Amino acid sequence: MGTSDIQSYFMPGEKLLWSGRPVQGFRLTPWDFLLVPFSLFWGGFAIFWEMSVMNTVGTPVLMRLWGIPFVLIGLYLIAGRFVVDAAVRARTEYSLTDRRVIIRRSGPFPNFSATQLELLPSIGLAEDSHGRGTIKFSVPSNQRYRMASVWTPGLSNEPQLLAIDGARQVYNLLEKARFDCRGSR
Repeated sequence: MGTSDIQSYFMPGEKLLWSGRPVQGFRLTPWDFLLVPFSLFWGGFAIFWEMSVMNTVGTPVLMRLWGIPFVLIGLYLIAGRFVVDAAVRARTEYSLTDRRVIIRRSGPFPNFSATQLELLPSIGLAEDSHGRGTIKFSVPSNQRYRMASVWTPGLSNEPQLLAIDGARQVYNLLEKARFDCRGSR
């Protein structure tokens, strides 16, 4: 998935100002200080339950099967979510043009959004001490999926430039492009 893939979504005359991708590989978020202990508790209890049931002679088959989904959920919460998040971010690309913010995710969880700069009501920047950060766009979103994006940030359907290097420079470029869009009307 190269830059030319996302450029196929450009409108005639649209100019690229910036393109990038989210940080790659394993990534912890501030939420993980709560999520990791919870996931270890959930997974540990589910595994303990299932092992206890399996080691008890005469346990009905339904009871033996009952804990398996909880063990699988626990394994996802403990480790799988990090693998899925890294895989999703590896297939995500961003472009800022003189007219729009374009976000494209390919692979097993495809998503595409293109938001016109003048329609963005507000922009938020969360930045760490190394200059990496996330730019969030305040547009109405479906709150139903919000909790899933806490567990696996790369799957968020909220328009955002997640975990990009040089976030402040991109933020400033975005604000200037928004200002230029408003001035050209």
